[in-house]
Amino acid sequence: MSGFLLRLAGPLQSWGERSAFAPVRDTAPFPTRSALIGMFAAAEGIGRRDGGLDRYQDLHLTVRVDRPGVRLVDYHTAGGGFPKERTPATSAGSNKGAAVITRRHYLSDAVFVVAVTAPDQILEPLTTALCRPHWAPYLGRRSCVPDEPFLLRRHVDDPEEELRTGVPLSRPTPRDRHGHDREPTTIQVEFLREQPAPARPAPHHHAERPLPAESEEPGAPAAPSPAAADRPADSDSFADIIEVNDVPVSFAPHERSHTTRRLHRTVEALPGHLTGPQHTLIQRLIDYAHLEDSA
Repeated sequence: MSGFLLRLAGPLQSWGERSAFAPVRDTAPFPTRSALIGMFAAAEGIGRRDGGLDRYQDLHLTVRVDRPGVRLVDYHTAGGGFPKERTPATSAGSNKGAAVITRRHYLSDAVFVVAVTAPDQILEPLTTALCRPHWAPYLGRRSCVPDEPFLLRRHVDDPEEELRTGVPLSRPTPRDRHGHDREPTTIQVEFLREQPAPARPAPHHHAERPLPAESEEPGAPAAPSPAAADRPADSDSFADIIEVNDVPVSFAPHERSHTTRRLHRTVEALPGHLTGPQHTLIQRLIDYAHLEDSA
């Protein structure tokens, strides 16, 4: 199934894991399905009360973590120093009479590239809307504006394979001990998939055997990892299965609800040529995006 590629980067991102207002407004370490579906619906002009989220149920998302970012916490106050009638409202129709204090979590300097596979009848109108959105996209909160380029490719035959072999990595080329750029043969990158990673030929190297646990005899066979059952026999990546409650059922303000999904988290070896000097990153991304226009 074909699809498109999004690059989610900016000074700050925040992918909330809980819909209810709470003193601590957390963030997931990666873009949630709820946030991405909300972004797509907003781009197409679908309001919170409009429903219609079923149209996105056949979208499949794969997230490549170029940079996980650094978690920041903002001590935030609202309504302090005002008369009661000018302080934040309560659900009972009154006013709190005091400042509302929250601690809001953000990811600083994070970069994610998302491969979205979609049926043909959805692909064209959705990418057109992302180019000219009805409501502007943001990275989890309205104050978190995405960097450009945002929509890397509008149509890709195999978007997940493009993540592995084509899209430039937003991380610098490693340096040797003399400070010179050294292009590695491969580089380890984290992926989050909604389906198990496809089987691929094993690389021509010997994987390191994990160190034995304290309870094991030094010469005893290593106990299989919990993720081994989810690892293809000919794959060099290990999968860690996590469950998240981020599939949106409704975005209505007083009826927000979500269901769960399973994610397969892997760390995979990508070609080293996807990295490059940091000062050339934006130009490499622009050149990659323009390849579609010149094709």
